[in-house]
Amino acid sequence: MELGRISAIFRYPVKSMAGQLLEVAKLGWHGIERDRRLAFRRLGDKSGLPWLTASKLPQLLLYKPFGLDSNANSKNGELLPTHVCTPDGKEYELQSDELRKDISSRYGGDVELMNLKHGIFDEACISIISLGTVHSVARESGRGLDLCDLRRFRPNVVIETNNAEPFAEDRWVGRTLMFGEGKSSAASMPAIGVTMRDERCVMVNLDPDTAERDSEVMKTVVRLNENYAGVYGSVVRTGELRVGQVVTLAG
Repeated sequence: MELGRISAIFRYPVKSMAGQLLEVAKLGWHGIERDRRLAFRRLGDKSGLPWLTASKLPQLLLYKPFGLDSNANSKNGELLPTHVCTPDGKEYELQSDELRKDISSRYGGDVELMNLKHGIFDEACISIISLGTVHSVARESGRGLDLCDLRRFRPNVVIETNNAEPFAEDRWVGRTLMFGEGKSSAASMPAIGVTMRDERCVMVNLDPDTAERDSEVMKTVVRLNENYAGVYGSVVRTGELRVGQVVTLAG
């Protein structure tokens, strides 16, 4: 069944920092190439999730990674950003002590940069949401798309479905999304198996441009769909994703 088309693709090179909007992306076995391969770890944290995220430091959303390493990363062959622009406009090398101290100071505790070749994900390596879901939350929260844009949801793939039904993603769990059209055979299309619904955290309340909180966004997701918006998935077949690509639901 044809669902619709890819509306947007995002990559987040450093966990919880600003994302990058893409027209084309390589889908590998560990998600979108260069997605969340880096993260800052809270030193001394003994929990299973020691990563510094915007839920603990909202200003992390305002840090913008840029540039690419001229030498492929020796661990996985992926090119990584080289620098970061801070919220106050300063530019530091990504692996510099200056950036580490800047983030540590804002957080109030020591951190260190980590590089994991398989990515640093909370639940799964791919997150997907439909425009119908985002528009419904924006409308029902009374915030409109200007104050409730899709970047709050930190998706990798945004799908514009043909019927624009909100929270239709819930019914995709256990099925497969395939990306491609025309002469492409089903066996050659990149594919993602939808594994679970995406339960939301307070990050949806954070404005991606200011890091200001608005609790009404998450309250609306709770009220409309038990705090679920979008889905997680695992890679079934690798390949190329691009904006405008047809999305088909199988299985």
